[in-house]
Amino acid sequence: MKSIPNIKNWHFLKLHKPSSGFIKLKEHKSFFPSFCEYAIQAVKPAKITIKQLESCRKVLRRGLGKSCVIIFPVLITKPISKKSVASRMGKGKGAIVLWVAVVKSGKVIVEVLSPLTATYTLMVLHKAIRKLPMRSNVYLPSF
Repeated sequence: MKSIPNIKNWHFLKLHKPSSGFIKLKEHKSFFPSFCEYAIQAVKPAKITIKQLESCRKVLRRGLGKSCVIIFPVLITKPISKKSVASRMGKGKGAIVLWVAVVKSGKVIVEVLSPLTATYTLMVLHKAIRKLPMRSNVYLPSF
């Protein structure tokens, strides 16, 4: 599954590896849910693949049904390249293996608007958290 995200003027597909310190910063832009009342918020920084987001979406859709609204404000824009194991040194960078989304701590990953009861919605959101690779919390509305 090597689909390239829809990004205009994407000149250099293979990015350089940055220092690991940029992931450890806190998110300030999307710290609170903007569209819905419930949200899953990252506590620790991580990289999320498209398979992990899809499994999270499946759990939410099966649990909450078609009446709820699910929004993923996370964009998958970082390519990860890898060379084959038996290749020798040199001859350029390896091919792109997968695409990930870099998530900083505090970023909202999933927003949910559900007409169901609050306890049932929270139970389904906790099931969806188990599919993600990092620690995360459920953001509750203020009553």
